[in-house]
Amino acid sequence: MNRYDVGRDGYLDLTELKYMMEKLGAPQTHLGLKQMIQEVDEDNDGKISFREFLLIYRKAQAGELEAESGLKQLARLTEINVEEVGVSGAKNFFEAKIEQQLRTNKFHDEIRQEQEERRRQEEEKANRRLLFQQRAAIFQ
Repeated sequence: MNRYDVGRDGYLDLTELKYMMEKLGAPQTHLGLKQMIQEVDEDNDGKISFREFLLIYRKAQAGELEAESGLKQLARLTEINVEEVGVSGAKNFFEAKIEQQLRTNKFHDEIRQEQEERRRQEEEKANRRLLFQQRAAIFQ
């Protein structure tokens, strides 16, 4: 879920859910996405919290999701069956997910550093320009 939480607010909103479903290869219509959120949105805030996200799997396990619903597709595309892959397979799956998250965070950190460097350079340029204008004003 964190991978798709672009706003970093701990929730998946409609846009983030849309992006996630597209990346998973199961794009949904606008109404389908709204229905997905509504089905698990216990606090009616229009977004999916981590607890509500886990509710998707609980409902899937209990057979409470419609066969071709967006939530059923989401659960199917993101679940791991420990009985099929074994505990070590599940361990490898989650370690790979963690590694992927770390790489994503590293990428975001690099982008953030580049943006800060650009911002710093722009500030220095503006300060130099201001200093030049102040010195030029002395000669006028």
